[in-house]
Amino acid sequence: MRFISEINSPADLRRLKVEDLQEVADEIRAYIIETCARIGGHTGASLGAVELAVAMHYVFDTPSDRLVWDVGHQAYAHKILTGRREELRTIKQPGGLSGFLRRDESEYDTFGAGHASTSLSAALGMAVARDLKKEDFHVCALIGDSSLAGGMAMEAVNQAGHLKSRLIVLLNDNEMSIAPAVGALSGYLNRIKEAQSYQHLKEEIGDALQSVPGIGGSLRRAAKSFKDAIAAAVLPGALVNELGFKYIGYVDGHNVPMLVAALEAAKKVDDGPVIVHALTTKGQGFPNPEKNYYAYHATGPFDPKTGLPYKSSKPAPPTYTAVFGETMCELMARDERIVGLTAAMPDGTGIDKVLEKFPKRSFDVGIAEQHAVTFCAGMACEGLKPVAAIYSTFLQRGFDQVIHDVCLQDLDVTFAMDRAGIVGADGPTHHGLLDITYLRGYPNIVLMAPKDEAEMRDMLLTAIEHPGPAALRYPRGNGLGTDISSEPKLLEIGKGEMLRSGKDAAIIAYGTMVNAALEAADGMAAEGIQATVVNARFVKPLDEELITRLAREHSVIVTVEEAYLAGGFGSAVMELLEQRQLLDNINVTRLGVPDEIVPHGDVKELLAGYGLDAAGISDAVRQGIDAISGKKPDNKRFRVVR
Repeated sequence: MRFISEINSPADLRRLKVEDLQEVADEIRAYIIETCARIGGHTGASLGAVELAVAMHYVFDTPSDRLVWDVGHQAYAHKILTGRREELRTIKQPGGLSGFLRRDESEYDTFGAGHASTSLSAALGMAVARDLKKEDFHVCALIGDSSLAGGMAMEAVNQAGHLKSRLIVLLNDNEMSIAPAVGALSGYLNRIKEAQSYQHLKEEIGDALQSVPGIGGSLRRAAKSFKDAIAAAVLPGALVNELGFKYIGYVDGHNVPMLVAALEAAKKVDDGPVIVHALTTKGQGFPNPEKNYYAYHATGPFDPKTGLPYKSSKPAPPTYTAVFGETMCELMARDERIVGLTAAMPDGTGIDKVLEKFPKRSFDVGIAEQHAVTFCAGMACEGLKPVAAIYSTFLQRGFDQVIHDVCLQDLDVTFAMDRAGIVGADGPTHHGLLDITYLRGYPNIVLMAPKDEAEMRDMLLTAIEHPGPAALRYPRGNGLGTDISSEPKLLEIGKGEMLRSGKDAAIIAYGTMVNAALEAADGMAAEGIQATVVNARFVKPLDEELITRLAREHSVIVTVEEAYLAGGFGSAVMELLEQRQLLDNINVTRLGVPDEIVPHGDVKELLAGYGLDAAGISDAVRQGIDAISGKKPDNKRFRVVR
C-alpha cells in the first residue's frame, strides 16, 4: 500500500496531488475487500462510496468542515481516512469499531447514523447553527438516491430551499438501497441521467450567443428563460428551480479528480444549497457483485477471489425470516385478501419470496416506513388484510402512523417485526428492544411473540385472522430446528402455554426467552428446585387468569424478556399483580435489558451479560427463593457487558 499506510488523518490525504487520489481509492477498496473477506461487514455499501469519501476529505477541511453521512454503513473508507485504518479489522466485532457512525468514536463522525434519510436534516441544522453563530465552515451531506426518497429527507429539502442556507448535498446515485431502488423519484433520477447532454447543450448555446458581434451579451440574457425551461425539463427541475437548489452533475462517482472538481465548484456557491449528483456502482470492485444484490450489501466472511461466502460444514435450521416468507406465500395462496409489504428490505424480511410469487399483491415502498403503515391502513379500509414486514427498529419510524392511522381506527393491519431483540454486530441503532414498550401502551392492538419458528407460523395466521391491529416480534437468525411441516393453526388470543409445572418458582417467559427458561428449569431440577415454566405468548392481552393463578401458587416469580424492562412484558405482569393486590407475599424479579445503551457484539455474549440465558434465569430464581427464606442475596447475578 503505497499511500494509505501513510494516511493517518485527512490532513495527510490533502498533502497529496490530485492525480494520486485515484490510486489512494484503489488501495482503500482493496483494503476493505481484504478486511471484510476475513470478518464480514457492510461490504457492498462501502465499496461503492470509496471515491466519494476520498474526494470529500480532500476538498473539505475536515473536521472543521462538517461531513454528514446518511445511514453510515457506506462509511468504511471514511473510517480508514480518519485514523481508524488499523481498527477496521475490529469493525462490528465485540469491543471494536461501530459498523455505523458514532459521535463518541471520532471527531470526524459529526452525526450518528444508523437509520436512513437523516443526513439532510442534520446537515441543515448544522448550517443554520453556523450562520446564527456567525461562523464560517462548509457543511456537506452525503445521501443515497433511495434515502433521498424518504419523507424526512424530502422535508429537509423543502426547508433547505426555503432558508437558502449555504449547504452542499452529495447525492450517491447507485439505483440501490439494500435492494434495487424503487419509486417515482428513482425513475426521475434515471431520466436526469438520460438527459446528460443538457449541460453540454447549455454551454454550447451560451457560447454561440455570446459570440454574436455587438449583441451577444443581450441575446444570452434573453435566452436565460429558455435555458431555464430546458433545465426544468431535463434536469432535476423540482430541486433546481422549484425548491431552490443549484445543480452540478452528473459526475462519475468513481472518478476522484472529477468529483474533486465538482465539489470545489459546489464550495463556490454561496447563495443557497447545491446538489452534486454522482453516479456510482454499489459493490464496485467486489468479485461477481451482479449475482446477488442482497448478498454483498452486508456479508459474512467470503473468498476474496470469488466473492462467495465460506460454506458451513453443518446445515443450520431455516431463519425466522425465511420461515415468515414461506408462510406468507402459503397463506396468500389461500386468501386473496392478504397482501405483503416491506420498506426497502425485501430480502431482509422475507418479502422477496412474496414479491416473486405474488407480484401484484406485494409491495416494496422504499425507505418510507411512515407511508408504509398508512398505506396499509388505506388498504385495510377497503377490506384487504395487509401484512407489513418491517424490522422492529425501523417500525419506530412509523410510530405515530401505527397509533393514529391503524390503532385509533382499529384497522386490520398485521405488523411482522423482524430483528426483534438483540441483533448483534449492527449494534445500538438496530437492536429491536423497544417495540413492546412503544406498542403496548395504546388500545386495540394485540401483541405476541413466538417461542420458536413453528409457533411463529401459528402467530402469523392468528394475527392475520384477528380483525384488528396485531403485531408479532421474532428474532434475527436461525430458528431452533422445530418441525414446521404442519399447517399453521389459530391460537386463542391472550392465552399462554403451560410448559412445565413446579412448586418452588414460576418462570414466565416471552418469545425468545422460553427456550432459555426451559433449559434453566431442567438444570435446577438436578439441584432439587422445581420451577414452573410458562410461554406467555401474548403481552397484550395478558393471560390474566393464568398469571394470577401462578402468583397465588408460587412465592417466587421471574419474568424474562429480550427487550428493555421499562414498560415491557415484566412491567405488564407487575401491573396486573398490583391491580390484583398480589404483590405483598411474593418475590417478583423482572429479567430484561436495563436502562442503558446496548453495544454491538456477539448475541449470546450480550444476552448472558444481561442474565438472559439459562444461567442468569437460574440465578434469579435462586435469589428469589433465598429472599423469601431470609437468606442474604448474592449480588453477582449478572456478568459485565462490554
